[in-house]
Amino acid sequence: MSVVRTGNILFADIGGTNARFALGNGDQLGSIDYVRVADVPTVREAISDVLRRSGSEKPRKAVLAVAGPVTNNRCVMTNSPWIIDGNELQPALGFDSVHVLNDFEVLAWSLPALQPADMIPLGGQSGMAGEPLLVVGPGTGFGVSCLVERHGARLAVVTEAGHATLPAENDREDRVIAVLRRRFGHVSIERGALSGSGLQSLYEALAEVDGVRVTQRDAAGITKAALDGSCEVSRAALEMFCAILGSVAGNLAVTFGARGGVYIAGGIVPRFPEFLAASAFRARFEAKGRFQDYLHNVPTRLVTKPDASFVGLKMFADHNPG
Repeated sequence: MSVVRTGNILFADIGGTNARFALGNGDQLGSIDYVRVADVPTVREAISDVLRRSGSEKPRKAVLAVAGPVTNNRCVMTNSPWIIDGNELQPALGFDSVHVLNDFEVLAWSLPALQPADMIPLGGQSGMAGEPLLVVGPGTGFGVSCLVERHGARLAVVTEAGHATLPAENDREDRVIAVLRRRFGHVSIERGALSGSGLQSLYEALAEVDGVRVTQRDAAGITKAALDGSCEVSRAALEMFCAILGSVAGNLAVTFGARGGVYIAGGIVPRFPEFLAASAFRARFEAKGRFQDYLHNVPTRLVTKPDASFVGLKMFADHNPG
């Protein structure tokens, strides 16, 4: 596959609270400039400030990762007032082009460039060259994207798989989901389990199923109590979280034919890699009946590289020079 080298490019990873910016030129990536979204009224002003502080040659293009859905090169941020519209930013800031990408689309682009030191293996073999690569990530929500390579071209498929219905694989999970169904109606993967609020939902539903009173905790508190052994319900919730993550990742692997590998990212799971590795995650990933052999060799890996988004932004820019 040919890789087109680019000139000076502005890269950005924009979340609801913080935005990170860096200038790239060829293989070099400059220092990362952090901006609190609440401190700047618009993304245009934030970019102008970053470029002014850098004192570098003005970039000719920008590639922006955003934590939200992108339609027609535009994203209305869910948890901030920023609207990121590439078609408006391009003439306003004098860029030749501006690409606005979903953050999990960008993570998918990073996967071929990640090194062994950037990941923790969670079972399986080396993966099949040229086959789809899948990334899933519990965080504020549940992100899913798949990188497909065909005939020398790469495409990152962005999905809303987090809003699919949460599956149960045993009676206890059935009872937990029944509690959540009374609360929410439809119980999605994201809302019912695989996100920060989803972990809290599991914790509260397990307490109701078991008829015990528990201290109110958020996801960080549940994780801490599970890891230090101070709360049995917290530990049970985290164990169920890991098991469901394995089941969902396995479902998505067979859905996309992701025999190149499945990668776990997001803000939650890197906090407890040893717990995840010792959990039912991998067993549930492979537990697909007649397709167990199909999944047995598919590698699962936990992405631990903190700036993987910038790797993905650069990979996209290298392969999409326009």
